[in-house]
Amino acid sequence: MSEKEDLLVGEFPFIPRQVRAQQKREALLESGQALFTLNGYEQTTAKEIAAHAGVATGTFYRYFSDKRQLLMALLEDKIDNFLAPEPHWFSSNPESVLASLLEVRARRLQQSGLYRVLPEILSKDMELAEVMKEARLKIHERILFGLKQINEKGLTWNDLDLDTVTWSIMVLVENGHEKEKQSGNRVNYSEMAKVICRMVFPPDILEQLQNHNE
Repeated sequence: MSEKEDLLVGEFPFIPRQVRAQQKREALLESGQALFTLNGYEQTTAKEIAAHAGVATGTFYRYFSDKRQLLMALLEDKIDNFLAPEPHWFSSNPESVLASLLEVRARRLQQSGLYRVLPEILSKDMELAEVMKEARLKIHERILFGLKQINEKGLTWNDLDLDTVTWSIMVLVENGHEKEKQSGNRVNYSEMAKVICRMVFPPDILEQLQNHNE
């Protein structure tokens, strides 16, 4: 994590060294993740997290100063999972590679379940919101840089603003779960990758890329 992200977690009251103590701390993290995902951040208390983990409330405060610190520990090193992956535009099949990247991202989010909690906490936690903003700007820069590279080789539509394309890709990817929630249908990441690649490449260019790398 960056120094900014380290500030989000802060200094833990106690870092366990013994195996049994480490297991208790891990149980609290797993309990917090489960309850945050199930009930939301505001509706989950430290007491409930401790009870779910099978430990006393005092044990919770031995390892975490509050439930926010526990949540930030869960988010540690995972911020990028909430953002759009960086596409590999020069691959032999950009659509297939991007679809794979999107599926990996979706599995990671599903496994943690924290994507359900993030909108709730972001509206109240200005420090976390700032970290997320900085992370989005960084991935924006990387995606835009990649688009400029293929644009210089004449591979993209020549009448599109690449900055707008970059933000469009990010919004589409980051809101995939909202589509699932609203429609009740699972996101087809192959179709999402196809839409993104259609925004970037003219059809004849995609065909040329595939033929060139066969």
